[in-house]
Amino acid sequence: MHSLATANLCAASALISMGAVLGNTNPAHLILMALIEVTGFMANRWILQNFFQVPPISSIMLLHIFGAFFGLSMSRILYQPGLEPRHEKEKTDKKTTLFSTIGALFLWMFWPSFNSVLIDRDFPLKKLWVIYSTYLSLATSALTAFSISMMTSPRGKFNMVHIQNASLAGGVAVGVAMSVVNMPGIAMTTGLLAGLMSSLGFRYIKPSLQTVFKCRDTCGVLSVHGMPGIMGWLVGFFIRVSSSSEAPEMAMYDPCTLLVTLSLSLCLGACTGFVVKWNLWRPPQDRKCFDDQAFWEFPHLAVRK
Repeated sequence: MHSLATANLCAASALISMGAVLGNTNPAHLILMALIEVTGFMANRWILQNFFQVPPISSIMLLHIFGAFFGLSMSRILYQPGLEPRHEKEKTDKKTTLFSTIGALFLWMFWPSFNSVLIDRDFPLKKLWVIYSTYLSLATSALTAFSISMMTSPRGKFNMVHIQNASLAGGVAVGVAMSVVNMPGIAMTTGLLAGLMSSLGFRYIKPSLQTVFKCRDTCGVLSVHGMPGIMGWLVGFFIRVSSSSEAPEMAMYDPCTLLVTLSLSLCLGACTGFVVKWNLWRPPQDRKCFDDQAFWEFPHLAVRK
C-alpha cells in the first residue's frame, strides 16, 4: 500500500503539468509526457535523498513545484502564435463549471489524506498535525479566495475560476512544508498567503504569461501549484533555520534542493516539448486545439446515414 500511495503521488506531478498544456496536445502527447515526467521526478527524488539528505516525504511533496514548472516549460515550447489572443473554444459553460466545482469540492475534502498518507502509523501525533494543519490552511485559503475574488472584480462579483483553484492553494503550500508546520497559527497564515497569492496570480499574472512570456498556462498551474508550492517551501525553510542550531550551514545547503528541482523540471519540460512537436506524434493544428471532438466520438454529433 505504501508503494501504491507513493506511485499515486508521483503520478500527480504529471497531472499538474497536463493542466498547463491542456488543449494544445493530443492523447499521445500526454502519455509520452507522463512517462518522461514521472521518470524525471523519480530521478529528482533520488538526487535529493542521496546528495542532499532530504527526507523521503519532503522530497515527494515537491511534486507541486516540479509538476508546475515542467508544464510551464513545455507550454512555452509548444506555444502557437496562431492561437493569439485567445482561441474561440478556450472557454467554459455552465455544465463544465458545475463539474469543475464538484471536482474542487472533492479535492478540498481529499487533501488532508493526500498530505498525510505517507506518514507512518507509528507516529499518530504527527499524522494528526498534518491533517489539522492541512484543514486549517485549506479553510483559510478558501476564505481568502472568496474575499480577493470579489475585491478585485470590477463589479464586485465572485469568479468561480478563482474559487475553484485558489481555495486549494492552502493545501499545496502546507503540504510542501508539512514536516515542520505543527502550530495552528502557522498553518492558517500559510493558507492565507497561499490563497492571496493564487487569487492575485489568476487575476493578474496568468494573462501576462501569454502576452509577455509566450506561455499558455491553460489551467493556471503556476497560480495553484507553482507559486504556493514555492511559498510553502520558503515557510518550511525559515522554520527549519530558526529552530536549528546549524542555521548558517542550512541556509547555504537547503536552497540547493529547490534549485535542483526547478532546474531539472524546466530542462525536462523543455526537452519533452521539443519531442512532442515532432510530426511523428501528429501535433494538433490550430483549428483543432481545445476541441475534444478531434479525439473522442460524440454519438449525438454523429452523422446518420
